[in-house]
Parts: sequence; C-alpha cells; structure tokens
Amino acid sequence: MGLQTIDYVIFLAYFFIVSGYGYWIYRQKKADHMDSKEYFLAEGSLTWWAIGASLIASNISAEQFIGMSGSGFAMGLAISTYEWMAAATLIVVAVFFIPIYLKNKIYTMPQFLSQRYNDSVSTIMAVFWLLVYVFVNLSSILYLGALAIETITGIDFYYCMYGCAIFAIFITLGGMKVIGYTDVIQVFVLVLGGLATTYLALDLVSDQLGGTGAWDGLGFLRQEAADHFSMILSEGEIMIPNGEGGTRDAYMDLPGLSVLIGGMWIVNLNYWGCNQYITQRALGADLKTARSGLLFAAFLKLMMPIIVVLPGIAAYVLHKNGLFQAEMANELGHIKPDHAYPVLLNLLPVGLKGLSFAALTAAIVASLAGKANSISTIFTLDIYRKFFNKNASETRLVGFGKITVVASFIIAIVVAPVLRNLDQAFQYIQEYTGFISPGVFAIFALGFFWKRTTSAAALTAAVLTIPLSTFLKFMYPEIPFLDRMGIVFVICMVLMIIITLLDPKSKNNPKGLEIDASMFKTTTSFAVLSVLICGILAALYIAFW
Repeated sequence: MGLQTIDYVIFLAYFFIVSGYGYWIYRQKKADHMDSKEYFLAEGSLTWWAIGASLIASNISAEQFIGMSGSGFAMGLAISTYEWMAAATLIVVAVFFIPIYLKNKIYTMPQFLSQRYNDSVSTIMAVFWLLVYVFVNLSSILYLGALAIETITGIDFYYCMYGCAIFAIFITLGGMKVIGYTDVIQVFVLVLGGLATTYLALDLVSDQLGGTGAWDGLGFLRQEAADHFSMILSEGEIMIPNGEGGTRDAYMDLPGLSVLIGGMWIVNLNYWGCNQYITQRALGADLKTARSGLLFAAFLKLMMPIIVVLPGIAAYVLHKNGLFQAEMANELGHIKPDHAYPVLLNLLPVGLKGLSFAALTAAIVASLAGKANSISTIFTLDIYRKFFNKNASETRLVGFGKITVVASFIIAIVVAPVLRNLDQAFQYIQEYTGFISPGVFAIFALGFFWKRTTSAAALTAAVLTIPLSTFLKFMYPEIPFLDRMGIVFVICMVLMIIITLLDPKSKNNPKGLEIDASMFKTTTSFAVLSVLICGILAALYIAFW
C-alpha cells in the first residue's frame, strides 16, 4: 500500500526533530573543543534516563523489529527470552560489573583487558570485536533496516540502505553525547509507534476472527496459536520454516532449559556486561547514575516483547487464516518470517503508518549510530593510538574516530546485500556473535573475580574461542548453538583455571583487581526495584512454561 502524504509528513517531522536536537546538543560543545573522552563517552554528561534510553535505543533495532518479529512468527513467545533474561542480566551487570569498570577508570573493553592482562590479549580481542561489529552487527542491522523500508515504501533496497547509513553517520559524528540524548527521542517514538503497531495488529486479528477489539485479538492469538505461547521448548515441539520450503526444529535455536540456566546467560552477560557497544553508555557516569540507567533499561526490556514479538505472532495467525500468502513469501515462494513486521506496517491506517515507520527508522538509526560509535572507539583508542600514533592529539583522535565511522559504514554497505538470502536474520546475528562470546565472558569473569588469573590463561581462551566454536558447529551440527556456547565457555574456563594454577607466579599476580564487598552494595530503592523485576520475570516464565 505504501506511505501517504501525511505519513511522510510525520516521518519528516521526526527526522527534523531528531536532527535538529542532535545539532543543538553538538553546538553546546563545538567539535574543535571536544576531547576524545567526551566524543567517545560523553563523560559525565548523561543522566540516568538518558543512559537507560540510549541502552534500549541502541539495542532495539531492525534486529528486533524485523528479526525478532520474524522469529515470533516462526516460533512464538519463546524468542522473548532474549528480552526478559536481559532484564535480569542488567541487574547483575549494574551490581557486579559496573563498579569494577568505574573504579578502574575503564573507557573501552580492550583497555580493561590491557590493564588486567596484557596488550596481546587486548589486541586480539579488539580485532575480534571489530570483525563481529562490522561484518555481523552493523551489516545485519543495515540489511534488515533497508529490507523493512523497501517493503513499506517500495523504494529500492540500495537507496534505503544508503539513506539509513547517511542518517546514522550524521548522528554518530556528533559523538556519544549527541547519540545519548537523541536516543531519548528515539525511544519515545520507538515505544509509541511500536505499541500502535501491536494494538492495530491485535485489532486486525480480532476483526478477522469475529471479535470486538484488541483484547479479543490477544485471546484469539492464544486460541489460534497455542503452540506459539510456550517459553521452554522441547525437541520437536514446534517446527519452523527453513527458508527453502522445508522445516527445522525450533529447539535448535532455543534448547529447553538452556534459556534459563545455560547458554542464554553467556549471551546476555557478554552482551550487556562485556560489550563496548552497550557498556559505553555507562562508563562516563558515576556509579549511582550508571546503576539507575541500567535499572531503567531493565524495566523497558520487560515490555519489549509486546512491541516486537506479539506482532509476529499476530502475523502468523493472520497468515494461518489465509491472509498475506504472497506477501510472506520470498523470491522462491517459500515463507520468509522476516517479512512479518513490514507486512503489518503496510496495513496500518494513514498517519499511524507514518508514526510506526518513524519508530522503525528510529530503532534502525539509533542502533547503527551506537554500533558505529563503538567501532570508532575501539579502533581509534585501542588500535590507532596504540600502534600507529601514540602521541596523537585529542583533536587528531576525534578526527580519526569520525573517519573510522564513515569507513565502517562503507564496509557494511558492501556486506549488507549479501545477507538477503537469510531466513531469520536474528538467529544469524545471535549464532555468529556467539563464536567469540564464550571466550570473552570467560576472560572477563575470571579477570574480575579471581586475582590469580594470568595473561597466558586469558590468551589461551582468546585464541581458542573461535576455533572451538567452529569445530563444534561443523562437526556436531546437532548441538543447538546456545548449548555449544555453554560447552565452549566451560572448556575455556577449565583451561584458564588449569593454566593459572600451573603458574607459580600467579599467587602474587600484580595485575589482579582489588575487589571488596563494599563495591557491590546498593541502595534500598535499587534492591526493591530489582526484586520487583525478578518477581515479574518469575511470574512470566511460570505463566508461559
């Protein structure tokens, strides 16, 4: 159906508000007076609500709107575990990880590895992060964003891709402060537009099946897609499209209790606690502000499945009842779950479609900007300054950081079209990011909490995490990737412990961190809100077990 004039007016209003606000913030501290810490971290200038909003805006992107809705279409509510377990993880990170970073004045993840271990470990992991951020994350977000906009507007995929990249570059070049505060607007638009899409999707289900409103639509979802409301999947419980006309077991993506006590914790603790892209928002703040921001993000995480998963399930029910047969097919005529959200957007009434389109664009641009800023931070501070220009001035570092932003988008533009053959892009992102996650989390966990852990042990885990993951994927393809991550994590941990214990010098490791219990104390209000979040999570998993 495409966008109408009023839809474009609403979208352009969003565009100019975000751009104008970002430029106003940027002018508060002109680029020629901006040092590297302010450009990359917005040091000391982000409030708790800006940190929380920026975390969610950077995390919720086309990866969720398109990819997670697609997975909702294919396997149902179970995919929500990525969002709900993230809420619990954010509490863990706020209590245990952030105090360690702030006490040690950490600005980048490679910097932490350099201080705690040595430059070899830091450099290897910096290279791994850059490869994953550029070739998996940035490229896939750009691909999914362009796919969605093409589906909604009919504009050619490549023009959509170029437009997203240019808009994101404009925001990113202003630095983390611009990203952080424009993300507040992005999250408002994202949530408002996302909820509107969910409401209209449920209302459409209700209309098609003889109900009288969105609440009836939710009831019809439970009736028509009962198998899509199970959080803990068993083998063979639900078969999903494989993109080639056949099916595969959803258990391979979400293997039973592993989402509660296994590999899902590694995914989330690595993502939210050891990931430059995420932790960067909190590293420039004081402890109280950083913790409050993370807790705010945890509350927002609880509602994300309403925005990104329920529409996918609604599209499944509508497709099951005869709608969207052509629209949900790929070029070969096979069902493509990732078409679910764009198809729903095209059914929205004029005006709301523009709002939802703006929400989707906000998610795409915010995530692209945040990822590009992290790429720029790591490459500039941990590669360029360390190996190519140790005496670079602050102005030179900021300038080189901006060049890195543009270069990373050029690479992503080249790679993104290659991803068009994917069935569910969300699973692609999770699986291939998971090639380095087990080793990274093992290195960080032991580095945080065991003073004896040596550089040789960390180097071993850094070198082996990708080969071990690759070996298990191709030699034992029957192992779900979350379980594979758990296996690699345990192997890395065991090897690191053995190597450390065999080194007699480890007893007096000068690089071990000084940790005391007082670092992890929280306020009463923080504790109460954390218990509330955990109680809500427990109720959700019990209700949909």
